[in-house]
Amino acid sequence: MAVDLTRPYDANNVFAKILRREIPVEILYEDDFALAFPDITPQAAIHVLIIPKGAYVSASDFGASASDLEIAGYARAISNVATQLGLQEAGYRLISNAGPDAGQEVPHYHVHLLAGEKLSAKLIKKSAD
Repeated sequence: MAVDLTRPYDANNVFAKILRREIPVEILYEDDFALAFPDITPQAAIHVLIIPKGAYVSASDFGASASDLEIAGYARAISNVATQLGLQEAGYRLISNAGPDAGQEVPHYHVHLLAGEKLSAKLIKKSAD
């Protein structure tokens, strides 16, 4: 189900439950600002979700409401995950979906880090309807 960006943060979303340790995940990285773990439906050889620890629905919400320290810490966490996974030389892709048209499914801001294989130059192939 697509996320409605006009609704307030839902403290019972799956990522909030992961942050509260109500749902177990394989933690790849954690600091004061972020938690990273493998996506359960990977779209590439490496597919990691990196979520901020604060309650933000989207990138816009995060940018408007997070403190400068949270924003810097989250950006650094993304970089640290890529470094930890050894991805600087081959590269990686960062994707953040916001709202229904982008296909955001969880109402908690997050970034998808995709790597480990040659990724297509196009993100989505349109069907020939």
